[in-house]
This record gives sequence, C-alpha cells and structure tokens, in this order.
Amino acid sequence: MPSDRFVFAHLADAHVGAWPRDPAVRAALRESLLDALRVAEERGAEFLLISGDLFHTPVPDPGEVAPVAAALRRFVDGGRRIYVIYGSHDYVAHRTSWLDVLAETGVFLKVAPEAVRSEGTHWTLPFLVDEPTGARIAGISGRSHGLDREYFRAVDSEAFRAEPGFKIFQFHAAVEEYLPPGLREHIHGIRVEDLPVGCDYYAGGHIHCTYSGEGPGGGLLINPGAVFGTSRTDLENGQEGRTHQGVVIVTVTAGRPTAEFVDTAPRAAVHLVDVDVSGKTAEEARVELERQLSGEAVPGALLFPRVHGTLADGTVASLALTQVARRRSPEAGSVHWDVRDLAPAPSDDSTPPVEGQVEDDQVRRLLAESTVGHPWLEGAAGERLVRELVRELGLPKAEGESRQDYESARLGSARKILGVRPDPDGT
Repeated sequence: MPSDRFVFAHLADAHVGAWPRDPAVRAALRESLLDALRVAEERGAEFLLISGDLFHTPVPDPGEVAPVAAALRRFVDGGRRIYVIYGSHDYVAHRTSWLDVLAETGVFLKVAPEAVRSEGTHWTLPFLVDEPTGARIAGISGRSHGLDREYFRAVDSEAFRAEPGFKIFQFHAAVEEYLPPGLREHIHGIRVEDLPVGCDYYAGGHIHCTYSGEGPGGGLLINPGAVFGTSRTDLENGQEGRTHQGVVIVTVTAGRPTAEFVDTAPRAAVHLVDVDVSGKTAEEARVELERQLSGEAVPGALLFPRVHGTLADGTVASLALTQVARRRSPEAGSVHWDVRDLAPAPSDDSTPPVEGQVEDDQVRRLLAESTVGHPWLEGAAGERLVRELVRELGLPKAEGESRQDYESARLGSARKILGVRPDPDGT
C-alpha cells in the first residue's frame, strides 16, 4: 500500500577521497558526509538518493571507503534503502568500481543501467519501486565530457511516466537553465526539456552549486550542491552562502514534495585568506603571508590562502610557501595554497643577458625553426604568447594540491591564454 506521507534524503557529489594530498581536508570532507547520513537517519528518511560522484575516483583508497561503507551499511541495516546512480568521477567503463562492490554486498540499489550506447540508439527507461512507500525511481548515470547528453534525448520514458504513485528521476548532468552565470559559456549540459516529463521529484547532481526549480511539466527539481567541495571555489561559494553543502531532506505529503537544505560541512573550520602581493618583493610578500596566516592559525583550522598579483621581484618558488606555512601556522590542521593568479616579476629587457633572456632567445629560435605555421605564433605577439604558456605550465604544484587539481589548473590557464573553450562539460 503506497504511503501518503514519507520522508527521503537526497545528496550528490560527496567526492570521498578528494584532496588526496591533504589528509586534514580529506577528513573534513568525509566527516561532512557522515554527518549528512546522521541527519538523514535522525530526520526519519526512509530512503536515500545519491545522485552521482559518491567517490572522487572509481577506486579510491580503501581507508577512505571503509568508514563511509560502514555508515552506509548501518543506514541500510536500520530498514532503509539507498538508491544510487554513477557520476562522472566514480564510473569507468569495463572496470569494477567501489560502487559496484558495495552494490554487490547489498548496500546500494543501482537505479540506472550502465550500458554504453551508440549515439542515437533508442532505449526504454527502466525503474525500481520502493515497496514501503510506493515511490517509482528511475535515472540516468553521468559520464565524463557530457557523453550522457545523447542518452537523455534517445530515451523512451513512456512506461515510467504511465506508472502510478510518486515518481523520482535521478540524474548527474548540468542543466543549462540553472547554471551559474560564470559557467554558462563554458558548460554544455542538458536542458530542462530533456528530462522525462511528469516526475514529482528530479534529483540532480554534478554541478557543485545548489539550485531549486521546476522540471518539465511540473515537479520539484533540486540539486543539493556538493556535500563539502573539491576546490577553493566550492568552499568560497559555501562560505559566502551561494550554495549549500550537505543533504536535502524531502517530505512528501499527498504526493507533493517539500525540500529542506541541511548544511553539514564544517564552515567554521574553513579559513579563506586572500593575499595580494602586487608590487612586493619576494621578501616583502613572505612577511605579509606570514602575518596573515598567523592571524588565522587556530588549532584545527583548514587554511586556504589565495596568493595573487605580480611580484616586483622573484618567482613563485622564491616565496618558499611550504616554509611559510610551517613557521606561521604550525597549529593549523592544513594549509592549502592557491597560486593560480600569482605571477613572477616581469623580465626587464634592458638588463644584461640573464637566465630569463636566454629563455627568450630560445623561444625566438624555436619559433623561427617551427614548421607549424600558425599565424598566432608569428612576431612579437607569438613570442609573448609562448612565454606566457611556458611560465604558466612551469608553475610548481602548491603544497597539498592534488595532481588532478594541479593539471586542471594548468590546462585551464593555458586555455585562457590561448582563448580556447574548455571541454563540453567544463572539465
């Protein structure tokens, strides 16, 4: 007998195992997820929807998985259910992921089929029935680079739409109408009209920004945002109140859902520090960095200093950021530097030949010998472009910065220099 009133929980983008080189931040992320599960239990959720990217990679460190798997098992052992779709991070074709392992043990019920389909292949949307509540649940898992967009356009959802009772559709894709302004020109996702018509609740994921709206033909459309976040931008958005970080509790009464966002990320522990070193020498910049970090270095603090501007002399390496962190923030739980917008001192062409000028000569020689023939490599403008690329790609990895985040930052900056659009899904 379908229930006239029930409660369920919805989260996405936990990214367990992210921040791989920063154990304190990784622990804070993990605890945010565990708190979200506790909230779901305390609020009487009968089932939990996980709309992709529970894990940051298909096979994360077992030490990261173990406490999460134990908490999920306790959730299920209490008579609850967990319905999962794969995200673009925790799915990989033709390999077994931790989600597969946990599904085999009975912790999860996988909602979406994992078959890789040829473009334009029509297929019928399957669904599950949550027997205690009578809710019908269907979904489409996420794929990297937006490869899932064609799945939405080729699906036949008539049978699902014809089902009685409360209907839920899970997905892990950007919805273009709900993208933040800064992302609209970079990410090509699905449109609201691509979602199946007539569902009562659309459980989104993928974009780490909260939104709430209406699906096609009605129905509540929710993206809960990342549980914690995987970048300084995510943390800034949470601290500034632009997005939630946690879990959504949904109460269904007589077929009508209402949603409440519950934040579980430890925002008080996150300290965002902004330091402008424009016009400072390397020594002056170090003094300023030490001064600002000293004021934030309380026990257990997660410090995220963003250093930006153009130095009057010196390079990024000459700031000795690791030593700065050790001297001025020994009590902090973590220091995670962001130097993407920090530039070394510009070279002075009037000075005698030094290492930088030798590099300029090498750039000119390579351009002269190049057989590629791109117009944008010609002349002084071409030399400046190549020097900017070499400088950007040569920036060292910041303390605590993961290889994936480092490479993503370098590629993003290189695209910006070249004026090249990112991949379709912005990754």
